[in-house]
Amino acid sequence: MATRPGGAHAAKARKHLTHPVRVNRLALVRVLFCAPMSPHKEVLVRPKVLVSRKVFDEALALLGKHFEVESNQRDVPFTPVQLVKKLQGKPGAIVLLTDIIDDRLLAQCPELKVVCNVAVGYNNIDVKAATRRGVMVCNTPGVLDDTTADFAWTLLLAAARRVVESDTFFRTGKWQGWGLMQFTGYDVHHKTLGVIGLGRIGKGVARRAKGFDMRVIYTDVQRADEATEREYGVMYVDKRTLLRESDFVSLHIPLFPETRHYLSDPEFALMKKTAILVNAARGPIVDEKALVKALKEGKIAGAGLDVYEKEPKCERALISMKNVVLAPHTASASIETRTKMAMMAVQNCIAGVNGQRPPNLVNPEVLAR
Repeated sequence: MATRPGGAHAAKARKHLTHPVRVNRLALVRVLFCAPMSPHKEVLVRPKVLVSRKVFDEALALLGKHFEVESNQRDVPFTPVQLVKKLQGKPGAIVLLTDIIDDRLLAQCPELKVVCNVAVGYNNIDVKAATRRGVMVCNTPGVLDDTTADFAWTLLLAAARRVVESDTFFRTGKWQGWGLMQFTGYDVHHKTLGVIGLGRIGKGVARRAKGFDMRVIYTDVQRADEATEREYGVMYVDKRTLLRESDFVSLHIPLFPETRHYLSDPEFALMKKTAILVNAARGPIVDEKALVKALKEGKIAGAGLDVYEKEPKCERALISMKNVVLAPHTASASIETRTKMAMMAVQNCIAGVNGQRPPNLVNPEVLAR
């Protein structure tokens, strides 16, 4: 069979021309139909946050919807070195008062955006250093006011009526029957209550005093307006007058350098020998050594304490004193309140890590950086 002129050369040329087309079509098929089946899918990496101590399951569940969560559910406080290591690479942290967040730690955790304290106070955090480094600091205000006011009254009544002492006496089998002089304490009704710090908690304590028909006096860095004084039935006096006239003194001021040892030897010398001190605020507000001395020398009658100068320890002498009621920093420890505190901290963390303003931002000036 005769071949057309140039037929062999034309066929060879067509082969070379159509080969690239076949390759490109195959590549296109692979891109369109094979690529989605690749096992190497791109995974969205969620931000990591640290929860430094055990919290309620509801809080962890909400946090887990937004972040990869590392939680210290063993509830043993981290050492400073451990805390730094755990925080590195994480933009958010939920911490407790036992966690010290200072400039040294912040310098080693440059990814940190927000630190959320599960507490109203935040003296465990160097706020100035955090602000300088662009880290938001949050707390949980408001939610624990009534619960803490309740507990201040618990301490007051327990100390005045010797509840812990008599409870121990009964449990150890020492009670042999009723006696006229057994465990006589002090009346609370119609006495004078001195409230140091008329903030939200101080107001709550004052309001509860109405039920005991008490005279309530207060002192603070700034006097409240007349409407507030009428509403809570309180009268403003200076510090010395309050200490001299009060049968019960209840502390509700924050811890600042100027309030450290707010009560020491000179102040205890002013108080009534029948007076009882209540502290559900911050431990270092009271000079514990001076308090022990005042109790031993009979300068005051007793004390109800929920906070201590060097937690978790206190002056050893306090432990053996029967006229002192000691609680392990549990003024806000109701199930309802502690759960709300944890949830507030979570909401603060979610907002902060996502670049939004947290609901309870302590250092709003950080947003201008």
